[in-house]
Amino acid sequence: MPAMSDFPMYALSEEHQAIREAVRAVADAKIAPFAAVVDEEARYPHEAAAALLASDFHAPHVPEAYGGAGADALATVLVIEEVARACVSSSLIPAVNKLGSLPVMIAGSEELKATYLTKLARGEGGFSYCLSEPDAGSDAGGMKTRAVRDGDEWVIDGVKRWITNAGESEFYTVMAVTDTEKKTRGGISAFVVEKSDEGVSFGAPEKKLGIKGSPTREVYFDKVRIPASRMIGEEGTGFVTAMQTLDHTRVTIAAQAVGVAQGALDYALDYAKERQQFGKSISDFQGMQFMLADMGMKVEAARQMTYAAAGRSERGDDDLTFFGAAAKCFASDVAMEVTVNAVQVLGGYGFTRDYPVERMMRDAKITQIYEGTNQVQRIVMARQLLNGVQSQL
Repeated sequence: MPAMSDFPMYALSEEHQAIREAVRAVADAKIAPFAAVVDEEARYPHEAAAALLASDFHAPHVPEAYGGAGADALATVLVIEEVARACVSSSLIPAVNKLGSLPVMIAGSEELKATYLTKLARGEGGFSYCLSEPDAGSDAGGMKTRAVRDGDEWVIDGVKRWITNAGESEFYTVMAVTDTEKKTRGGISAFVVEKSDEGVSFGAPEKKLGIKGSPTREVYFDKVRIPASRMIGEEGTGFVTAMQTLDHTRVTIAAQAVGVAQGALDYALDYAKERQQFGKSISDFQGMQFMLADMGMKVEAARQMTYAAAGRSERGDDDLTFFGAAAKCFASDVAMEVTVNAVQVLGGYGFTRDYPVERMMRDAKITQIYEGTNQVQRIVMARQLLNGVQSQL
């Protein structure tokens, strides 16, 4: 039989561990101190944005060829996880920058990559992703935003809803119908639209339960003219690019979920050790120990699934669709359970805004909803299983 030393260790490399430590230092020093006020005032986390840009963690996925850090999928996950541990709103800066720019990386021309990935890496503007619409959420194929060719230009008309960091981002990947007959089967195309393009405007920020520091707004396109060179990939390939993008970026949502769950667990552990009842620490009670044990166990399971999905994202494995959906679904369900239990550990204190766990609980909820609800993730996983697309570990 092989010796234990013959098996690979499920551990981060020294380089990845160093990235974790570097991001955690930035998050603890320059992001966590502002998390409560960002939530209370429902304002963009400018302090976090500046800190992430200064440390090159604002869009770590951008390849070195375009001036980026060239972080692989796991390193990007580590950045998002550690920032989310301190402030979920702030973690949407690197997460949405990847979501918005990944279609350009996947299918864009060299001209588009050189222009927009370079600007993103330099911090000249964030990148948002415009897929959802008022009548097209889970049913992305039901979108009504249109793009019509006019010589060397495309004219875009429509409305996008639930757009993260809308108004803050300078660049937007926009999915629009270019052939009403084909729709998802070759009738949707992707474009890069700039905030400064004439005809682009934004709705009022949504009043949300959580992630209040990350603006969510409608984006309006009123006869927005853009050069044909800003189409991402070939005409009609937008829906395929959109779905490929989500395969990768669902892993980043899983990372957010792991981060906020870890943050809540950390706080609950410290509180349980300090809080005295009946003459001793509440951490001495078996009921409390069982709750904390379950929280820790599930966070670690979610983390390992997320890292496994990140590996598949980096390699482009055939089973990424299953693993991305599974990691996002499992980790977000864990985040919701763990943050609720963290509130329970603190009791009445946990229910107040004087302590961070109620914010973490509110922030965690969105991870079960955006980039595909967990019901949709289960549909995706089931289809993959029924089609036999899952690795046998």
